[in-house]
Amino acid sequence: MVAIPHAHLSTPDQSNTDERVAVLLMGYGEVESYEDFANYNEQALNLLTAKFAPVPTWIYPPLAKLLALFDRHEWDHQHDHFISPHNGIFERQRAGIENHLQAKWGQRVSVFKAFNFCAPFLPGQVLEEIQAQGFTKLLIYPLLVVDSIFTSGIAVEQVNSALAKTFTGGEDHWLKSTRYIPSFYNQPDYIELLARQVEDKIQQHLAVAHLPSQTGIVLMNHGCPHKAKGFTSGITESQLLYDAVRERLVYNYPLISIGWLNHDTPMIEWTQPNVTLAAQNLMDLGATALVFMPIGFVTENHETLLDVEHIIGHLRRKRPDVTYVQMPCVNDNESFTAMAAGWVDGLISDLLGEQGIVVNQRAQLTEDFSGHHHDSAHNGHHHDGHHHSDHGHSHHHSHHAHHH
Repeated sequence: MVAIPHAHLSTPDQSNTDERVAVLLMGYGEVESYEDFANYNEQALNLLTAKFAPVPTWIYPPLAKLLALFDRHEWDHQHDHFISPHNGIFERQRAGIENHLQAKWGQRVSVFKAFNFCAPFLPGQVLEEIQAQGFTKLLIYPLLVVDSIFTSGIAVEQVNSALAKTFTGGEDHWLKSTRYIPSFYNQPDYIELLARQVEDKIQQHLAVAHLPSQTGIVLMNHGCPHKAKGFTSGITESQLLYDAVRERLVYNYPLISIGWLNHDTPMIEWTQPNVTLAAQNLMDLGATALVFMPIGFVTENHETLLDVEHIIGHLRRKRPDVTYVQMPCVNDNESFTAMAAGWVDGLISDLLGEQGIVVNQRAQLTEDFSGHHHDSAHNGHHHDGHHHSDHGHSHHHSHHAHHH
């Protein structure tokens, strides 16, 4: 177990480092009662459409109420009082990731969860709790596959607005060190897991009745608008993820298509082909069975459940002769929570070995922009920037000596 000596070497100055890291897992969160729909929709619409649509803000409240009625109709009547399993799965993911991290780091690491749109786990509420528990080191971890203004961007936006509120008077900010993990669309172990799940499913359910060349696979990504006011919208990463999973499967199963789960909003051009069109294209090429696998989502939500179910129902009415298989997201699969913990191991080791920086709002006002800083803002912490790549190894221990 190399973890033990590492820990000692990377914490040169016990008196000066807070020995714990709070990991903040961030997800969408889904409302679990119909009453909350209008409010949820308004917040979600506000954050999302502000990024791309020429939509005036007064529209949000009435539009949200209207959508709530649609949702209520769809979830209540068509889907027999559907309650999203998202939040329950996300909690199991949180617990699993915490177990893996604590197996290595012990009680020095705690994992919290925040939902973009769901009290009582809004980012501000959870950060308050993290602060109350005395943490000064934070790892921001959006548990979302790609990094875009609609996923991680919204998470960071909310973290920033919550952190800004905790600057009180002239006091120093409580947060001394942070790290961020962008996304895992290109992690080989994630790509391998997705491909393996598809193969296993085909082996178990379809191989007896369908030739491999007639087994179509729709790999589903989160839809993206093409124009997002200059923000990156995740199209590039989603496409790369799709290419990687396809590459892994295509030698056995030639009929593979990307399928974008779009929120078709008026006036906005979305990524194509959407899931329905992707499925129809594969049937035109001779697919007698279709597997729908979400790759751009790690946690089940109403899109992966209801929207896909809806699409399959619609296709089945037209082509009852085709076999349709709806796959789950990776969810709290043991190998997924293990890899998700592994991806941040180096960042945690970084944070534990790092002497934090005191951030003070007054310093913003005394900054001299003529090219040199006032001494008050200097504090001898200029070496901080080069920690990020060397993962807390032993050569850190000389860094801090000359400051004390």
